[in-house]
Amino acid sequence: MFTELNSILNITPDNFKQGEFVLISDRHTDGSFLIHHFLSFYLRARCKVCFLGLVQSFSHYCAVSQRLGVSLVQAKEKGQLIFLEGLKESLSVLIPKEPNTGSQALDFLRDPSAGLRSLYEFVRASVSHTGGVEGVEGVEGGVEEWGPPVLLVDDLSVLLSLGVSVGAALDFSHYCRATVCSQLQGSMVMLVRCEAEEEEDDGDEEGPERLLKGLTHQCSLTLQVQGLPTGYCRDIHGQVEVCWRNRHGNGQQMQKKLFQYKVHDKSASFFARGTSSAVL
Repeated sequence: MFTELNSILNITPDNFKQGEFVLISDRHTDGSFLIHHFLSFYLRARCKVCFLGLVQSFSHYCAVSQRLGVSLVQAKEKGQLIFLEGLKESLSVLIPKEPNTGSQALDFLRDPSAGLRSLYEFVRASVSHTGGVEGVEGVEGGVEEWGPPVLLVDDLSVLLSLGVSVGAALDFSHYCRATVCSQLQGSMVMLVRCEAEEEEDDGDEEGPERLLKGLTHQCSLTLQVQGLPTGYCRDIHGQVEVCWRNRHGNGQQMQKKLFQYKVHDKSASFFARGTSSAVL
């Protein structure tokens, strides 16, 4: 968990705004360190977390979280963390060793026309019950209760490479936001990866750029991670633009701040643009 980022966002595990949809995007760099931050943050905040890990194995997320002081294994055992390992589950669907194996959450791999309804139902079932599990030592009554639910997705743009349309991915996000953020007053964090710069005449109606635009209209906070415009720097890894979106009536107010950052083994440093001696 990165305390400097928490200070920028004005949040702590004991005090954070509910009903938030946080959208992370990266371009020409890796913004997954923010997913690890929010995962450790919400687990420390004792939220019930549903994590759709579509790009890495559970052991990978475990190793990173361990360095941040959080045990995903213990969180799963206590019922606080529900984890969908996309790589493993997709192989079970695409290369089944036995008939009817694999998670129903990824039914769209069997039948693309089915859309993401099963994946949404998996999320809804995971976040609807915020209670813990029986028999947790030290908890009165043997049941540990969790705080508001949280949905994390790493990363949503992977679904496009699996044949899901941008429209279906946006519908999935919309229904998840309605359930998690509006109905249950929880939070949602999604990562979208955009490798290339947008070209106005590329005619791509099903790419991550269109997905990013659609999600931006839904979210309340965006963290846009990019490489440095000056190129590689040993002491600064990139920059992140933080944009708060506050809706008032039919209008929307935006506040933006730009920071440079450096990711360490167990933390990350953030500098207001121009304050780092490495990059001016």
